[in-house]
Amino acid sequence: MPIHTIPFIKKEEVAVGTVAFYFQKSEGFNHRAGNTIDLTLIDPPETDAEGNMRTFSIAAAPFEEHLMIATRMRDTAFKHTLKDMQPGTEVSVEGPLGSFFLHNNAAKPAVFLAGGIGITPFRSMSIQAAHEQLPHKIHLFYSNRRPEDAPFLAELQALEAKNPNFRLVATMTDMEKSTQTWRGPTGYITGEMIKQVPEYQNAIFYIAGPAAMVAGMYKILQEIGIDTDNIKTDEFAGY
Repeated sequence: MPIHTIPFIKKEEVAVGTVAFYFQKSEGFNHRAGNTIDLTLIDPPETDAEGNMRTFSIAAAPFEEHLMIATRMRDTAFKHTLKDMQPGTEVSVEGPLGSFFLHNNAAKPAVFLAGGIGITPFRSMSIQAAHEQLPHKIHLFYSNRRPEDAPFLAELQALEAKNPNFRLVATMTDMEKSTQTWRGPTGYITGEMIKQVPEYQNAIFYIAGPAAMVAGMYKILQEIGIDTDNIKTDEFAGY
């Protein structure tokens, strides 16, 4: 697998405690929406037992100019280095990796189930599908504690107007602690919500998020009769 050395460009906060990092694409780096990379810090100023490498979903769509990842910020040496990184600092990237891709058969709807930072591969897949004007019906269920905790929420809400085949159902689980108003659904993603998708029994399901969320969604899909052959998962551990 090719290894690329690429420079850091900029960062931006995309939700409370979540930051997007942009890197220059190297020549010959071509990824598919849903791919991951292994990103290694080069000679970081600090390190710890968790090491200098992390696997990230690529949040940028393939047609976009830069390579972008997004992550929750934690108190680790790796995240400290990312947070303080200056433009031009180089990192090592191995990839693209993985097989968490949108299926080819557009007759089958796609149902994306995202928890928190698990939205990153789905941002790439949804933005790319709109760009290519793919005929796939895409239903994105996106669960967060509060609107201010939800990366790319406004962008995905706007995508509904751009792509008639895309539908977003965002739900919040802890609005009591929010400073924002929310008129959408509340509570966790349920089987009853998923069953509102037309032809859901014919759909291909994709789950991404923390391990407990992935396991919970997988169990719900089995309970509503979804064949496990039609479920793809991308578990985010230690993000």
